[in-house]
Amino acid sequence: MVKAVAVLGSSEGVSGTIFFTQEGDGPTTVTGNVSGLKPGLHGFHVHALGDTTNGCMSTGPHFNPAGKQHGAPEDENRHAGDLGNIIVGEDGKANFTITDCQIPLCGHESIIGRAVVVHGDPDDLGKGGHELSSSTGNAGARVACGIIGLQG
Repeated sequence: MVKAVAVLGSSEGVSGTIFFTQEGDGPTTVTGNVSGLKPGLHGFHVHALGDTTNGCMSTGPHFNPAGKQHGAPEDENRHAGDLGNIIVGEDGKANFTITDCQIPLCGHESIIGRAVVVHGDPDDLGKGGHELSSSTGNAGARVACGIIGLQG
């Protein structure tokens, strides 16, 4: 089993910890807790770069090794890093579990060393009709991010 973790940082008071586990060649399970967000849906993605020198803006685009358009986690045509939305309660907190086959923790397309990003708005899953729908899901500002690193 391979394990990884990302501790979210933010200049906007958002914090959280995201854990990743993968057994063999199976899917990766993502479990997380995030606080300090407005209630509702927030886009949640793996971004291509593990660079936070300019905050979350330097994490690059969504992780997309196959060169596809933005979509929902269950879509055939989607970025590997498109993990949909997390749901934040009235208390500003989200606890979630996501299982996904396109974000491996080992191999050529590993997400280790990349960044996970929480956005300020809902991800429209590529179906919103906005000019940014096919690239970012029109999910708004990057309000928190962390680099995914191996966990002992």
